[in-house]
Order: sequence, then structure tokens, then C-alpha cells
Amino acid sequence: MTFVRERATKPHASGGEAPRPAAPWWSAASIYQIYLRSFADGNGDGTGDLAGCRSHLSYLAELGVDAVWLNPWYLSPLADGGYDVADYRQIDPQFGSLADAEALIADAHALGIRVILDVVPNHCSDQHPWFLEALSVPPGAPERERFYFRPGRGDAGELPPSDWQSQFGGPAWTRTTNVDGTPGDWYLHLFAPEQPDLNWGNPDVRAEFESVLRFWFDRGADGFRIDSAALVAKDPALADLGPGEAAKGPGQHPYLDRDEVHETYRSWRRIADDYPDRRLLIGEVWLEDADRFALYLRDDELHSAFNFDFLCCPFEAQALHRVIDGTLSAHARLSATPTWVLGNHDVVRPVTRYGRARTEFKMSERRIGDPSDIALGTRRARAAALLAFSLPGTVYIYQGEELGLWEVEDLPEDLLQDPLWARSKKTDRGRDGCRVPLPWSGQKPPFGFTGDGASPWLPQPEGWRELTADVQRSEPGSMLELYRSALSLRGRLSSLRARDFAWVPSPEGTLCYRRGGDIVV
Repeated sequence: MTFVRERATKPHASGGEAPRPAAPWWSAASIYQIYLRSFADGNGDGTGDLAGCRSHLSYLAELGVDAVWLNPWYLSPLADGGYDVADYRQIDPQFGSLADAEALIADAHALGIRVILDVVPNHCSDQHPWFLEALSVPPGAPERERFYFRPGRGDAGELPPSDWQSQFGGPAWTRTTNVDGTPGDWYLHLFAPEQPDLNWGNPDVRAEFESVLRFWFDRGADGFRIDSAALVAKDPALADLGPGEAAKGPGQHPYLDRDEVHETYRSWRRIADDYPDRRLLIGEVWLEDADRFALYLRDDELHSAFNFDFLCCPFEAQALHRVIDGTLSAHARLSATPTWVLGNHDVVRPVTRYGRARTEFKMSERRIGDPSDIALGTRRARAAALLAFSLPGTVYIYQGEELGLWEVEDLPEDLLQDPLWARSKKTDRGRDGCRVPLPWSGQKPPFGFTGDGASPWLPQPEGWRELTADVQRSEPGSMLELYRSALSLRGRLSSLRARDFAWVPSPEGTLCYRRGGDIVV
């Protein structure tokens, strides 16, 4: 892939339009995702933490990113990597303290880096005070109305209340035990049993999350990534999915993308807009229907949503052309900011994915163990990064992509922690392979991630010795240097930050386009 800077011989397509209002800071931002457990360990216990993250903020400033997004750092039993939150106002002790979090935000801001946090509205931890309280009271008590408790079906209530299945495999219902030891009601969990779903029809739930947003906005957070954003609203009747799921009509699925969900995000947008500087709300919205997806981006709801069509797209020119066209046209109708994403903490790393015969990604089909040509995957990942960086909108970088890390597919089974492994009856090795701690320096594990003699929470492959940040800093043409130079161009050239985009005719199997009046890619 090549950037070509041309002399500007033509005015921008927008030359005759009225002046546009100042674009929000995220309209052309480069945002780096930090999976805190695996970024850097500051206290030598083998787990990444806030102290380690603060010590490497200068690395991110040199890389050229505008913001960081941190996966959950809140108090949690870590049944699902922190997405089972027990208290949003406490930092989990293995990561540090609330004072450490506030210091990280301040340090990042001093370097010109904004900070985006994760929020998980669909569920909480089974160790959350609300859920523990719900288990301690009898069926029908108001404390249970914050969740979905229901009697079972069958003669003795021995069957789940509905046919819903967990995203991690198996039934989405777990039966409780009453205080007297007898079998009790069932509770809903669309993910692991340790993650009971919250009832957004309950005013306590709405008020609590609005308070949480303000709590972190008041401490300097610049935005939130909203986990599983389309799953929050539920059919009050919790009706069976049954065989006619598709016939229920748009917005009428029992728990996915229901029309009621939008009022939640309108209320959150009002909170974000209350702050004098612009705060970002970005949704994790997995939907195939482009029109339904667009509803989340109306001007009184979310500012942005992740582009999973682009992430999942095969490395094929025609398919990429189609996805880019669809993305740009859908967002243009709403004056919303497109996003470009190659990976995250839930998907197989691009270097491995692009080295396979089938380069698309499906959440339900990880194909762990399929042969991957890492050299080929690396070349393609370099091209895909430049493609993403040169498109109009926000680009997200998952930690380690800038180093060209591959998916670690041979982790020992006894070390796998993703609940997908157990819930799938050990048929899906889960997402741990893209969460292995980063290699910073040295010739052998732990590669500077943690102190000498300490073992990282997941083991790193010996082959990463050639991919450490220290090695790549001084290696011309390395993946790290490619990312740095491309992000520098993206920051310096106004045409790459503008919305202007036009395809240029090119040979079959290639992509060619113009940005602004002076750049051809």
C-alpha cells in the first residue's frame, strides 16, 4: 500500500459549502485499547496494573495516539476478565486504587491523551451488593426487581423459565437456592452465571448507571465504551425465542436490539452533553441490519459505534470496497463518525487471521488451530493498518497490533481463564490467545512485562523476542515504526483528517481512493 501526496490542483469537494462547525475531537482520532491485565505490570505480581500503565504512557505518546480506551478496571472477581463488575466506584486492588486511576487520567491528559472507560450496563457481578441482597430475600421481594428472577417451568420448577441461551454456551438461566435450602427461582444471565442481567425497567438500575457516568466524568474521563450495548432492554414477558425468531420484526426480539433500548442512550447522551467539553459515547453494537445499527447513531444518542463489518471482513478487495462504501454512506446520512477496527480483546489477532486461507472473522467460529502463515498475515496486517489509518473517521488500535503480535494458540489448557472454555465444554478455547501480556524488552519471557522471576498471568511465546517494543524501536521498517510513521502522517495531513473520500479506478484486486485534494492511497 502506498500513500501519494499530490500537489493540490483541485478544490475540496466541500469548497462551496457553508463553513462546518468544529469537528469533535474523536472525528479523526487514533484510539489505543489497553487490556490492563496484559499491558504492563508495575508491582511485579504478574498482572498488569495502573502503575505499569502509567510508566508506559510516554510510549503511547510517542506512538501518536490521541486517546486510550481501558477495559474494566473496577472491583471484580474476574469471572469474565472484569466484565463482571462488583463496584464501579472502586478499582480492583490488583490494578491499584482510585487515587491511582485519577493519577493515570491526569498523567494521560498532561501528555495530550484522552481516557475512555468501559461500562457494562447489561449485567453485573454475582458478588455485587445488589445481587447478594437479592439472594438473601424471599421470592417477590422488591430487591429482586433489579434483576430477572423467575420461577422455573415443569412440575417442580426444575426447567428454565425460557429457552434463551447464554452467549458463552448453555442455558441463560441458573437456579437459586432459597434461604431454607430448598430449590428457588431462576435468574437470567446472557453471559456467565457469575454475570446476572440487570433489569433496565427498574428505576434503581437507571439511576445507578447515570450516577456512575457522572462519577467518572467528574474525575476526568473523556468518554465511555458501552459493552453489549444492544442487549440491555428485555421483553418484560421474557418470551421464548422459539423457531420464529426472525419473524418477530425489527425491534421486537426478546433481548436483542429492542426499541426500548434507545431511551437509555438518550438519557446518557444528555448527561454527556451536560459537561462543557465533549465526552464520547461509543457502543459495542453487533448487528447485521445496517438500518437498525444506524438508529444508535442518531444525534441524540451515541456518538459512534464500532465497525464490526470492517473487523470481520475478509482480506479481499471487493469485500473491503463493499464494507467501506456501506460504512461511509450509512454514517454520512447521520453526520456520524465512522470507526475502523482490526482487532480487540474478543477476536483473533489480525496477523494470525490474515494468514489463514479464510481471512474473515466470525465470533462463533474462531478456527483456533487452523494453519496460519504468519509472514503472509504480517504483510496483510501492515496493509490493513494503512487502509484503516487512511480512511475518514476514528481508528482503534488494540494493544500489540503495533508490534505485529500473533494469536497465542497453544496456551496450556490448565491456564485458560476465559469462561468460553468451560461453558463450551472445552470445545472453544476462547479469547485468552489475544490477551497474552505484551513483550516490552529482553530476549526471553517475561520480556519486561513484569519483574524478573515473576510469571505473567498468561505465558508469552519465546518467539516474541523479535517483536519486543525495544527491538522494533531501532528496526527500520518494523511494524512499530510503520504504525508510528503512519499515525504521524494521519496527525499532520489535514486531508487524512477530513471527511472527503472518493474512489479512484484501479485494477481488479486493488483499492485506490483520494483523500481531500492532494492524497491518493
